[in-house]
Amino acid sequence: MYITARRLFGILLLSAASWAQGASHEAVFGEHGMVASRSALASQVGADILTAGGNAIDAAVATGFALAVTHPSAGNIGGGGFMVIRLADGTLTTNDHRERAPAAATKDMYLDADGNVVPGLSTFSHKASGVPGTVAGLLDVLERHGTLSRSQVLAPAIRLAKRGFVLSHDLARDLGNERESFLKYPGSAKAFLKADGTAYAAGERFKQPQLAQSLERIAKDGRAGFYAGKTADLLVAEMQRGGGLITHADLVDYRSLWREPIRGTYKGFQIVSMPPPSSGGTLLLQMLNMLEPYDLRAMGFGSADAIHCMIEAERRAYADRAEHLGDPDFYPVPVAQLIDKRYARARFESFDPTHASRSSDIGAGSWPDESPDTTHVSVMDAAGNAVAYTTTLNLSYGSKIAVEGAGFLLNNEMDDFSAKDDTPNAFGLVGRTANSIAPGKRMLSSMTPTIVLDGDGMPLLVTGSPGGSTIITTVLQVVLNVLEHDMDISDAVGMPRFHHQWLPDRVVYERNGISPDTLAILRARGHEGLTVLPWERGIGDANSVLKQNDGFHGMNDPRNDGGAAGM
Repeated sequence: MYITARRLFGILLLSAASWAQGASHEAVFGEHGMVASRSALASQVGADILTAGGNAIDAAVATGFALAVTHPSAGNIGGGGFMVIRLADGTLTTNDHRERAPAAATKDMYLDADGNVVPGLSTFSHKASGVPGTVAGLLDVLERHGTLSRSQVLAPAIRLAKRGFVLSHDLARDLGNERESFLKYPGSAKAFLKADGTAYAAGERFKQPQLAQSLERIAKDGRAGFYAGKTADLLVAEMQRGGGLITHADLVDYRSLWREPIRGTYKGFQIVSMPPPSSGGTLLLQMLNMLEPYDLRAMGFGSADAIHCMIEAERRAYADRAEHLGDPDFYPVPVAQLIDKRYARARFESFDPTHASRSSDIGAGSWPDESPDTTHVSVMDAAGNAVAYTTTLNLSYGSKIAVEGAGFLLNNEMDDFSAKDDTPNAFGLVGRTANSIAPGKRMLSSMTPTIVLDGDGMPLLVTGSPGGSTIITTVLQVVLNVLEHDMDISDAVGMPRFHHQWLPDRVVYERNGISPDTLAILRARGHEGLTVLPWERGIGDANSVLKQNDGFHGMNDPRNDGGAAGM
């Protein structure tokens, strides 16, 4: 029985504090459409666009631009992302607007003379930034599949930046925590601190006039309003001041790409997700393929048997990620083999239901040659359009460097390349040649925007999450909670999570997320390194929408402040 939800045009706010205390939360109900995002203000922007006659694509684009204003730690016009789209006529497509390495980038650009990675160079410097793709991607999506004008979808974001909005406790706290980092850069201090260098307090109005001007140039001139003209001049000047690599030519040359989605099935449902350079869709299908022969429902949610089975699938999939995944325009990523159900069966032959594997004994799979901080938006409309959109600056607030005079932050996505073989990035992920740095190349990502279709090919679930390396396992668990355990969207998103990523060989889990008895069984089976998550907010931020017979149920993740809005 699905939890009764509130039907409204308005917004349901869920706080991280109340989630941590174990409070229950209801989903938001909308009869004609739904937007779920990290920001209640941004979700309302998307719902208002639907109310004004726009489709799910218009709403997703408007929400994306609004997140650049209301959720600056991850929402952006200086980063990139992936969007998975299901159109009302059944067409499935994806837009890749992942950042690219500048033309001056080199394979060893983050190594010192001894071949060691220079700490901080790929994360907190001007050289950490890839060429931004968000603006190109959102505009391309709007032009191809939207119904409203550029000025219509950008107007709410411009208004929020120009007039400001009242800061929530969470956002005020986050901005205050970054104060020392912002003070290092004039553009960041101007954008995110008061004139005297102090932090804003909760309840104060936060205005972003420079960002408003940047958004106005995009509304007026489209792509040229960001990748050329004043905004481009300001961005390149920022690069030159800090020794960064992005040039006017890099900006002019940037293009978003339309790619065929990753597609597979799981027990009668269709799974549609993002292809490389995202590793998310490939790994999601790999893990689902490995798990499909097992009756997770009968094992029971949170049981030792189910968790053990899922950990072992995660272990093998992430081992393959390190070896095989990268930008398909630069490396022959073997997607077809990786998502083949026969490969999954072979990959899982070594699975022992009674004992844990060792990651040191699990390498990448093979076959015959011939044969954080990120944020997610889920949108559905009554016509059958559905959008899963994940966008990022990489770490929270990216490089912490805002473009002086333009009011937006630079990403630090270059850290998502493999600076050196088998050397962990900020999320502990390792990689090799497939994800090495090259000019113009797109760095590998874990973003997993996903649409689940029912047996008739109609949208059932739209989901995704931030969380670096935990993104893929977060999406896996939300999908399984709905498809295997028949959970409503509130429980599917709110239930505790765990994560394993091959290396390091450990399982992290949310506080009180695994019972003491289950932990004892897992340890007895040989699972070492079972670790309570060291941060309070939990794993992921899976803002999701579930379609039921009565309408749309939207749920922002109760681990974080945010909101969904229906119409």
